[in-house]
Amino acid sequence: MSETVSHSKTVKKLSLVVLAMFGFGFALVPLYDVFCDITGLNGKTNDTAATYNANGVDESRTITVQFITRNAQGIPWQFSPVINSIDVHPGEMKFVKFYAKNKADHAMTGQAVPSVSPGMAANYFNKIECFCFTNQPLAAGEEVEMGLQFYVDQDLPSDISTLTLSYTLYDIGKKSS
Repeated sequence: MSETVSHSKTVKKLSLVVLAMFGFGFALVPLYDVFCDITGLNGKTNDTAATYNANGVDESRTITVQFITRNAQGIPWQFSPVINSIDVHPGEMKFVKFYAKNKADHAMTGQAVPSVSPGMAANYFNKIECFCFTNQPLAAGEEVEMGLQFYVDQDLPSDISTLTLSYTLYDIGKKSS
């Protein structure tokens, strides 16, 4: 009988451990977001348009901004920057283009998700206008050039001379189907 009581206690303890692990799994996403907000390590850029802060241009510094793209699994688009990098002075507004072509035999809707590396620099990279703010519906075979207007804040730490803006393109049409 004591063996049955012992097994019962063990099962209850293990059940509580499983429930706690399950709850912790749900808490990880908001905890990660809080951690990234505090440390600035996530590389997330603003997801709404910034206003241009015309406090002048710091011509004593030059920052190289590199552009890279990738497609998420299952999106048969050609997606690339028109230029791979650009030099910019902090405070200077720049405009660059990205190219996309839907190589599928049906219409698709894509959404580009940006990130900046090093992660702490994301707070200083300001998108004024970006194709990533909206969905990009393309018919089969359709191609488009999409614009990005941005500036790098003058308060960017002086030890950072290169930023990499990376876009990952996702098929968001799959969400609704």
